[in-house]
Amino acid sequence: MNRIKQHFLGPNKFYWISASILFVWMFVLDSNDVTVQFRLWNELRQLENEKSYYQQKTKELEKERRMVIGNPSLLEKYAREKYLMKKPKEDIFVIVDENNQPIEH
Repeated sequence: MNRIKQHFLGPNKFYWISASILFVWMFVLDSNDVTVQFRLWNELRQLENEKSYYQQKTKELEKERRMVIGNPSLLEKYAREKYLMKKPKEDIFVIVDENNQPIEH
């Protein structure tokens, strides 16, 4: 015990006090303390997940677009189902399943 007191309170006292003040400043008092860094890290993970979700959605939409653009009958079907477009004096009914997906016949 005496050796520990001598080590911390002996000739190296200035370094231990300076290091302690630095750690308190960095981890508690600074505007970029540990809690802020943790929150920013979580936000970064969430944004990366959103990025991958939107990249996948973009790929799906691009695939759908390529499929629809080349076929006029599919273009009409797509416009009728997705945007509920219709010809004059025509009524449209879209039948969907429990997952809110159109039922193909």
